[in-house]
Amino acid sequence: MILEATLAALFGLLIGSFLNVCIFRLPYDLTPANPPRSFCPKCENTIAWYDNIPLVSFLLLRGRCRNCKERISYRYPLVELLTAFFFFVAVYKSGVSWQALKLCVFAAICIDLIFTDFEERILPDEFTYGGALLGLLFAFKIQLPSMFGFLFLSGETRQWILSPVEALLSGLFCSGLLWLAGALYKKVRHLDGMGLGDVKMMGMIGAFFGLMPALFILLVGNILGSVAGLLFIFFAKKKAATFEIPLGSFLGIAALWVAFSDRV
Repeated sequence: MILEATLAALFGLLIGSFLNVCIFRLPYDLTPANPPRSFCPKCENTIAWYDNIPLVSFLLLRGRCRNCKERISYRYPLVELLTAFFFFVAVYKSGVSWQALKLCVFAAICIDLIFTDFEERILPDEFTYGGALLGLLFAFKIQLPSMFGFLFLSGETRQWILSPVEALLSGLFCSGLLWLAGALYKKVRHLDGMGLGDVKMMGMIGAFFGLMPALFILLVGNILGSVAGLLFIFFAKKKAATFEIPLGSFLGIAALWVAFSDRV
């Protein structure tokens, strides 16, 4: 299984490179396909293919643009390495299977959302809505534990439909719960407690893994975000009322931990 996992890691490097494009472009309403070639954000020169090889080019260029010598963010190799790592682990743990594919797709979605929210405080619909749809599709192949389905479907209903219904209802419940929490916070504090992107992200997580894992991820993500936010406010001497916690980043971290620690 080492060979298959290693090949998955190499493929993960390519996916990580694509995720970097999405992280940079989607917040500015650019698409991965337009412009068709990568470019330096500083000098805007098109990057040659040999300077765009995942991880390798960053090392050969010593982290600087070939044309303007501007430093390249360490986020680029970090995203590629993380994607390769999770792809490796997914295939090593689950073999070449639907479960491994599901974990790889989920990891790619979470990595994009983690870094995009951390850098831009944005969670792109392409990955929240798109991820929720993929979660529903995976539910046809990989059975989710039934928490809601039996309430709406008779015992004679075929088993294959229970899982996608569970994914749909879990996603709606989790996103609705987070939206309600945000609405109550705004009513009491007269401040926006969270963005709709976080609500959509919870819907995606619920669709992928069902109710109980998603609620656990929500709990862990909120704890991580609260602790990190308090530490940052304390050491940076920021005002708590003006500091915006990238909740989506911490939900993504919690989701990766839960998904890859056999808690789903």
